[in-house]
Amino acid sequence: MNNDIRRLLEDVRGGSVSVEEALLKLKTKPFEDIGYAKVDMHRKLRQGTAEVIYGAGKTPEQIIGIVEMMLKNGQNTILITRLAEEAAALVGEVHPINYYKDARCGMIGQIPTPDGMGKIVVATGGTSDIPVAEEAALTATVLGNEVVRLYDVGVAGLHRTLAHLEDIMGASVIIAIAGMEGALASVIGGLADCPVIAVPTSVGYGASFNGLSALLSMLNSCASGVSVVNIDNGFGAGYLANMMNHMNVKK
Repeated sequence: MNNDIRRLLEDVRGGSVSVEEALLKLKTKPFEDIGYAKVDMHRKLRQGTAEVIYGAGKTPEQIIGIVEMMLKNGQNTILITRLAEEAAALVGEVHPINYYKDARCGMIGQIPTPDGMGKIVVATGGTSDIPVAEEAALTATVLGNEVVRLYDVGVAGLHRTLAHLEDIMGASVIIAIAGMEGALASVIGGLADCPVIAVPTSVGYGASFNGLSALLSMLNSCASGVSVVNIDNGFGAGYLANMMNHMNVKK
């Protein structure tokens, strides 16, 4: 791959390929096919963020193979989401890994220095929402953002939310995570002047339908500027918040 890039850059220098043509070729560089996975090595160039490994359903051996291909191609920080602790231990026998039990995520490499526009606030309705929140917070951190955690600030005790107005009003993006009726997103959406990403969780009693009630409530939020990701999708929220917090890079 490096030789192909070198030749392309030499063609640009020689004038046979324009800068625009070279950029298009780099953005459409092929993936690496390792049989059971096709590892997208140019996702960071195309989308600004390198590929993340979804650990659930993959064997430790498959994860190790994907990690090795990423490292071979120069990806220094690798995030593995929905990773079981037992699988993380087996991966760790081959590659040094930091395992975050609450987030159910593993990370290989170093956390980068934050370079986003501002802070991403991750707020939860209750303590039971923390696993999803930690997945969102870790994702945003690994992608280069400063994260502020506000846990257990749900509407059952609204004074807990209002005690953090400075953090809420000073954020660039807010991730509001809640189960039950999912009201936290609407409350924060009515206070903040930044985008709010709502994450419904499967926390709640029977009529919450494993998060469906919170999902529908968040989709029907009367607060403007609230978007919604899928139930328990902390990664998706953290990823989207990262994109929003790096919009200043585009001119």
